[in-house]
Amino acid sequence: APALPAGQGLVVVVNRESGTATATASLVRDMLPMATVMEVAPADLPAAFADAADQGRALGVCGGDGTVNLAASVAATHGMPLAVFPGGTLNHFAYDLGIETVHDTAAALTAGDAIRVDLGRFRPGPKGADGADGYFLNAFSLGVYPELVNTREHWSPRIGGWPAGVLAAFHVLRGQRPLEAEFQGRRRPLWLVFVGNGLFRRVGPNPGRRHNLADGLLDVRVIHGGRGPALRLLAAAVAGPLTRSPVHAAVRRRRVRIGGLAPGTPYAYDGEVAHSGTELMIDKLPEALTVYCPMPV
Repeated sequence: APALPAGQGLVVVVNRESGTATATASLVRDMLPMATVMEVAPADLPAAFADAADQGRALGVCGGDGTVNLAASVAATHGMPLAVFPGGTLNHFAYDLGIETVHDTAAALTAGDAIRVDLGRFRPGPKGADGADGYFLNAFSLGVYPELVNTREHWSPRIGGWPAGVLAAFHVLRGQRPLEAEFQGRRRPLWLVFVGNGLFRRVGPNPGRRHNLADGLLDVRVIHGGRGPALRLLAAAVAGPLTRSPVHAAVRRRRVRIGGLAPGTPYAYDGEVAHSGTELMIDKLPEALTVYCPMPV
């Protein structure tokens, strides 16, 4: 990607209500004095990213995974490299790239070091229906996972991420019924469908890390329905990888179709929650996004 010493040609959009984004923005200004930094409210992010794409040679983002998701879709559409500054409550995408500080991203910008990564894609309606594609950098899921996300985010600032994940699992599995859907040609009850953008080393209350973000494949995890399986799912989530659960299936695919959904079924992607039509089509765009990233030493 283009080398941008001192951030020249970089426009950074900051979600000022996300985690440590405001403090991180101050560091960005200090380390990259020639960059343009825009701090905006969440409702103004789409317009700010559109303006940034018109102004700069590279697009920067500071916020959580949901904010980074929005930036990535704009950067990929405009063919621009993306610079990620971790500033949210959760920064899974940045950490999987080896980006943990502003210095990591600034060093990559100065050197022009970057990698290409896959971009997950989903369509929330039947094939051929009108409706915009959505994208995910980390994971897409439905079933109990969207409520797990909401409950975990509510409690994590008070008690920490891992305890909040366990509490969320108890709360959700106690009060929910399995989702009914057609998956791989069969209608069945499902507690959870998790589709990762690349292979996750662990899936539980806190997702694991990925070592390859351009493998061309989706990491598909399914938890089959029933009350007994729900308890075993919780035990596996607390103890470690879900592969320990006898009701858990894991496959790797280039695309996934989920049909027979009740309209309005909630789904989650990169920490955001939305609602489906009767069908979901999920695949990925190989190496569709260029991201500034420090090279390993």
